[in-house]
Amino acid sequence: MSVSNWYNRSLNKIWGFVEDRTAMKRWALRPQPEFSFKPSYWTGAFVAVALVYQVISGALLLLYYQPSTNPTLTACGQTVGSASTAPAAWCSTFYIIHSVPMGELLLSSHLYGAYAMLFLLFLHFFRGYYVGVYKSPREFSWMVGTLLMVVTLGMGFTGYLLPYTQLAYNATNVGVVLALRLPTFGPLLGPLILSDGTGQGLLSRMFDAHVVLLPLALAGLFYAHLSLFESHGIAPPATSDPLQRRRFTDREEKEHVPFIPHIFFYTLKWALLYLGVLFGIAALWPWTLPTYVGNTAAVGVVTEPDWYFLWLFKLVDFQGVTPVIAIGASSAILVYILFLPFLDRSKRTHPRDRPVFIFLGTALLEFFILMTVWGGETPGVQILPVLIAETLGPPFAVTALAVGLFHWRYRASYRRRLAARQSQTFAGPYPPAASPSAHPTPTATEVPGSE
Repeated sequence: MSVSNWYNRSLNKIWGFVEDRTAMKRWALRPQPEFSFKPSYWTGAFVAVALVYQVISGALLLLYYQPSTNPTLTACGQTVGSASTAPAAWCSTFYIIHSVPMGELLLSSHLYGAYAMLFLLFLHFFRGYYVGVYKSPREFSWMVGTLLMVVTLGMGFTGYLLPYTQLAYNATNVGVVLALRLPTFGPLLGPLILSDGTGQGLLSRMFDAHVVLLPLALAGLFYAHLSLFESHGIAPPATSDPLQRRRFTDREEKEHVPFIPHIFFYTLKWALLYLGVLFGIAALWPWTLPTYVGNTAAVGVVTEPDWYFLWLFKLVDFQGVTPVIAIGASSAILVYILFLPFLDRSKRTHPRDRPVFIFLGTALLEFFILMTVWGGETPGVQILPVLIAETLGPPFAVTALAVGLFHWRYRASYRRRLAARQSQTFAGPYPPAASPSAHPTPTATEVPGSE
């Protein structure tokens, strides 16, 4: 018996004893198939790991942070000139970086952890989009996940202002103006966001939303998303078979790998790797605190949001695009993503069988990347329609051509194989009535590359 087999059997035996004595099977997460032990199947778990660290690090930062715009001499009075004008929110952030043990690492890792969580969330979203995990019976799981992404973006937006730097203040004001331009909801959001119209009112509302309101929404949606995942199990591999089952039977469940200890340790391995990389980046490239709101040295600060909102920030720079149009466009994208399960009604999940939606998803990804880079390179510079067409047109055209050729080649190849198979199956002078162009319903064995 090899060492690994002996280890696994011993671990199963020990954990079987623990489960028997604690009845843990009744509340532990469900087993999963062996084919899912690949990082691409657990992008959602990586997001959950990032979320857990954000909660822990954020709670530690709350021990020192003061959500106040009042001038203070505390913490930064002996280090920063003109300390009587420095707001307490900025000074408490300065104190965390320079006076709290490991405070710079804590704050930097919390900030970079937020970036990593958003990146992993986008990765999780597009992975699910391409392999069609939103299809029946997982429509509501997709919709809840979309709302989770929106709330997470809201967490990033509200947290950006908390250090109370001039850069964050300017960018938040731009975001507030865009939010107030929302039809119907804008006037209702005004008093909720702006409070009494002062800087303290805005900071207090952002703090309350970041620490209380949005985390509650995030917790509720995360619980719903996890419950739906437990109900349906992990999605099978993408396939061209329209008759593929999307749920596992009770017999298959018993043959799957238990969550504890196998899946738990598998996820823990990636979680430790994530924390190691995060701490390494935060230690090597710690975040530098910009100047505070009201400092005369901040006159030349360029208004620029964080990277995940640069695409919307740049969209407003397009000639002819007003804040109302920009909000309308972003709302249309959100509605498309939210109701995608009811727009793509095909029962096939493989990307080659969904050319229209694959093009739309790829074009959306290209749009976000190009706009983000564009917004970072030329913030606040107005863009003429000719330059817009020259920049965005070619990538979209190449994507449409590539997706179209990919789908056409697949369909042509499939028809040739189907015709050859029919000619071998039917003998005699009477050939089958169906022609290769009749698009018969494929099965898992007829379609190449199906799982």
